[in-house]
Amino acid sequence: MSSEFNRRDFLKRCAAVGVGGFMLSNRTLEVRVGGKRPNIILCMCDDLGWGDPGYNGHPVLKTASLDEMAASGIRFDRFYSGAPVCSPTRGGAMTGRHPYRYGIFSANKGHMKEQEITLAEVLKTLGYTTGHFGKWHLGTLTTEIKDSNRGGPGSEEHYSPPWDNGFDVCYSTEAKVPTWDPMKEPGTDDFYGTYYWKEDGTYVSPESPELAGDDSRIIMDQAIPFIRNAVKKGKNFLAVVWFHTPHKPVVAGPKYLEIYAGQSEAERHYYGCVTAMDEQVGRLRKELRNLGIAEDTMLWFCSDNGPSGCNPGSAGPFRGCKGSLWEGGVRVPGILIWPAKIKKPRVVQMACSTSDYFPTVMDVLGFKMKGQPEPIDGISLLPLIEGKMTSRAVPIGFEHKNQLLLTDNRYKLISTDSGVTYELYDLIDDPGEKKDIASSNPQILDAMKTVLEQWRASCANSLAGNDYI
Repeated sequence: MSSEFNRRDFLKRCAAVGVGGFMLSNRTLEVRVGGKRPNIILCMCDDLGWGDPGYNGHPVLKTASLDEMAASGIRFDRFYSGAPVCSPTRGGAMTGRHPYRYGIFSANKGHMKEQEITLAEVLKTLGYTTGHFGKWHLGTLTTEIKDSNRGGPGSEEHYSPPWDNGFDVCYSTEAKVPTWDPMKEPGTDDFYGTYYWKEDGTYVSPESPELAGDDSRIIMDQAIPFIRNAVKKGKNFLAVVWFHTPHKPVVAGPKYLEIYAGQSEAERHYYGCVTAMDEQVGRLRKELRNLGIAEDTMLWFCSDNGPSGCNPGSAGPFRGCKGSLWEGGVRVPGILIWPAKIKKPRVVQMACSTSDYFPTVMDVLGFKMKGQPEPIDGISLLPLIEGKMTSRAVPIGFEHKNQLLLTDNRYKLISTDSGVTYELYDLIDDPGEKKDIASSNPQILDAMKTVLEQWRASCANSLAGNDYI
């Protein structure tokens, strides 16, 4: 692919060719025609811990909608975010590629490069309408006014809004906002400093009544009309719903504070905003049923990383929290509802990841990528969904700052000093990572180190731009 690749020209060429297949440099994406294409919804929380949902055993937090999802679809007990912080995970969910391949190393770093192909861009070539709602965090959304963490004059290098990455409809923020009255500094009437932006590059007035109250409801107030409109027009859709909850500033409204009246102040706000978000997930599912499209909609739910500070968020029985590559930092809640394919509920223990979204959807839609110049780190989970896969053929690699990780179906190799020393854990027998077994398993240790270094070399090659040549 040429380094002068232009995303808009690419989409025009694809649309002109149609669904029979199209050429993209030296690769062809071919579509198997036939079968009903599913709608796709990707819901993601921000800093929700593995142990926070009621279905994972939280003794206080009420998540009736997530509990019902977990009991009726696929519950992934070993589901990983793409990274231990949010921006890299979001990039991996959109591309299937590890963020170290294109320079999104951490939160508020880098941006979605023009050469990367997002799930939204590919689905548009098949006639899907696409919408993004909530937190973007893959680049700035304006170069004209001060906005959020990085947006404004001088941010041209990292300007990469969702509407330039394949999304037709947007109601998006660059980064975090308070989880109640998102335009206001908590406890004041002062403007928080982060706008909600639309696909035409305009922002919603911070004084607008639609921006009052629970932020998860505000997001869903936009996502549901988008879905209704798609159904009315007879179009398949991709809806990316990325909640800010429960990232700080963590604020719950009076109704939700009252639910947790017996808890500490911090717990009341944290639990309350999660329960408010859970209600919106239930509202979404009810709408899908009312529209008659629940059967043919893939609805995914996860978190972008583990809980911040592990208090009051919970990583459950796992070690560590947000920012770390211990299990508590990257093992997150994961659920898939797809009634057309998932007839019986089940619990999956195989390691799966947000980076698996992209290749899974491509497989579901019948894409075959020939001569693929861009390494995809995720794998298709369609065989797992169909009950034909119980183990992962390709391990999952991670890198974050000075931390390295490779995990397969049983073992986990981790370094917290940039590869100077390594520890090895058996996650089947020791999910809490309490016993380092590296010294007693030198062959496993060396084999996993070799695979990890090969993967890192591949990422370095990608980062140098060689995937785009």
